Amino acid sequence: VQVVESGGGLVQPGGSLRLSCVVSGTRFSVVTVNWFRQAPGKQRELVATIAGGITTTSSTVYADSVKGRFTISRANAENRVDLQMNTLKPEDTAVYYCNVRWYGEISWGQGTQVTVSS
Repeated sequence: VQVVESGGGLVQPGGSLRLSCVVSGTRFSVVTVNWFRQAPGKQRELVATIAGGITTTSSTVYADSVKGRFTISRANAENRVDLQMNTLKPEDTAVYYCNVRWYGEISWGQGTQVTVSS
């Protein structure tokens, strides 16, 4: 299983970024995908989750700190999950990681840096 994140960068407070996570080596449509983040000196925290499954709509869960600002979505035909981040705050600064669990094994990407600063 390979997990590759992209889309990070430097953005001013109030700005937006769209992160992408491409997963290979799984039956992607049934895989639950998670976005985590880790800020310097802090523990890694779960930001958002999107469930896999056979239905056309996927359930989502968000951390309280990002509800109403972040949106997670998936494009199964492209083996991709996106995290749209709006109204970014300096406290959103972190390395963002994507992970999946496939046959009991958890796979992580290398992470993508998001910096929110003026």
